[in-house]
Amino acid sequence: MSLKNPYGDFEITEPQALRALAHPVRLAILEHLQRHGPATATGLSPHVGATPSVVSWHLRHLATFGLVHDWDGATSKRERWWQAVARGFRFTAPEGTEGQSAVQQLRAEMFARNADAPQQWLLHEEPRLDDEWRALAGIADTRFVATADELRQLEESIEELIAPYVRRKEESAPADARIIRMLRYLLPEPGDDDQAAS
Repeated sequence: MSLKNPYGDFEITEPQALRALAHPVRLAILEHLQRHGPATATGLSPHVGATPSVVSWHLRHLATFGLVHDWDGATSKRERWWQAVARGFRFTAPEGTEGQSAVQQLRAEMFARNADAPQQWLLHEEPRLDDEWRALAGIADTRFVATADELRQLEESIEELIAPYVRRKEESAPADARIIRMLRYLLPEPGDDDQAAS
């Protein structure tokens, strides 16, 4: 499992790591560390819905797969500080039934975790935006026909296009820049032949 891809995301390829991350508390921990920076188990506890001791156990579990590690910027030795190893993560489906099952579990948990994200944005974030930023937000529901290779190329092209913004550090961004969250779902539909076979 490579540490990071060219975009700075942690690459997950092992079924055991995929299965480990397919847990609501562990996903919440990793997301919070990625978005807000280093924290202790006690600091994470109210944000992830678990006690500090449970959070501590999950942090150690994430660390065994290299997703989090000790933060070396902590000034106190009384509590253990953790940080995510990367700002994001990616995963690819390993071959075999174990790998496919692990990917399905993680996808299901991620879909469930993000299902409410647009509604929460509408309720809490959108009202605080000025007109310019509000006009730039949106959603698209686009259907198109493509081969598997074309879809792969399209995804790679999108990645290349946003890579400079993803890799840019917040402190080096222009003064009027904002953090943007982009949720992209690629949902291929089965063809008629696939439906007949099932």
